[in-house]
Amino acid sequence: MKRNKPTILVVNDDGITAPGIKALIYAMNDIGRVVVVAPDSPQSGMGHAITIGKPLRFDKEELYEGIEMYKCSGTPVDCVKLAVNLVFKGKKPDLCVSGINHGLNNSINVLYSGTMSAAVEGAIESIPSIGFSLDDYTQQADFEPCVKYVKQIALQVLEHGLPTATLLNVNFPATPLKGIKICRQANAKWAEEFDERMDPHKRPYYWLTGVFQLNDQGEDTDVWALENGYVSVVPVQFDMTAHHAIPVLNGWKFNN
Repeated sequence: MKRNKPTILVVNDDGITAPGIKALIYAMNDIGRVVVVAPDSPQSGMGHAITIGKPLRFDKEELYEGIEMYKCSGTPVDCVKLAVNLVFKGKKPDLCVSGINHGLNNSINVLYSGTMSAAVEGAIESIPSIGFSLDDYTQQADFEPCVKYVKQIALQVLEHGLPTATLLNVNFPATPLKGIKICRQANAKWAEEFDERMDPHKRPYYWLTGVFQLNDQGEDTDVWALENGYVSVVPVQFDMTAHHAIPVLNGWKFNN
């Protein structure tokens, strides 16, 4: 008996015309039936934002022959919600993949990432989900070295599934790739600054800048893997409960 091809939802945050999503579309097209729902313009840094209080546009798009595609005026998370409700009509795809993002989403960046939030939304919908990102922000980024690893990881997830309420955060260095490392998220943060400038009317405006501060020297982190030429794969959960803190809080005294 011939097995049906899996259905794969492809989303991103860089917009439907980004080179990274094109690479991901063709990688997934070798594995299953691809359906693309992506923002009509770049939505980087949107995190898990959703559109409330204004209408969403949702239109069919034809960019690549034989690929079912839709563009959305909203956020990456909106794209997943619309895909589940309008395209799949509640019948979930077999896999949700997000990216390939222009720029890393390792360490603390996972919290701000529209790419990863789209994958998180897929996982919330009980769809096995993966976010992919490459350490190259340019429009000329070369995604070809990533493709074989994208396929391998996607096929493993399709074969084995993922633990409940878990998804994968996959990042690629721009250097030659040595292989895959299963990692933990590095302890790091952005030391943010705001560059103050003046507009022609002498009113101040601000550009966000900052420096990435690594507070973790472990050799089992995503930062270490990427710095040493490996593809980092971090299992991520959206249950943000600090379970280790519950016994501490239970020791506090409250007046009931």
